[in-house]
Amino acid sequence: MVLTHSDPATGLPVGPRPAQAAADYTATELLARVIASIEDDKAEDVVQIDLRGRSSIADFMVICSGRSSRQVAAIADKLIDRMKAELGLVCRSEGKEQGDWVLIDAGEVIVHVFRPEVREFYQLEKLWLGVPSPMAGPGAA
Repeated sequence: MVLTHSDPATGLPVGPRPAQAAADYTATELLARVIASIEDDKAEDVVQIDLRGRSSIADFMVICSGRSSRQVAAIADKLIDRMKAELGLVCRSEGKEQGDWVLIDAGEVIVHVFRPEVREFYQLEKLWLGVPSPMAGPGAA
């Protein structure tokens, strides 16, 4: 099953998602492995966003940049390969052919790898970081 597309307004996958088997790792451990993988591949401006309490799609979103279309695609490919090899996790992806914006659905962690110009245009961080979590107390940002 393949993702039908991502919603440019939210950056979240849209369409059917395959059921995941019970994992031997937590969402926080998965996030740490995702961050380690993209940092190993020299992703730039890595931002992690806690989605718990804001979305039922995933617990975390990671946004990062590659310097070129080739690097964006390579970061995504390596992440997908590592998640399968290390965790047995089959990640769905979209956008690798163009290399401007690749969405990787790793279950509880959604990853966006952008070329800098495309990232600036969509400004997903502004959308998600500007909204306080309902789980956060009053005055939280």
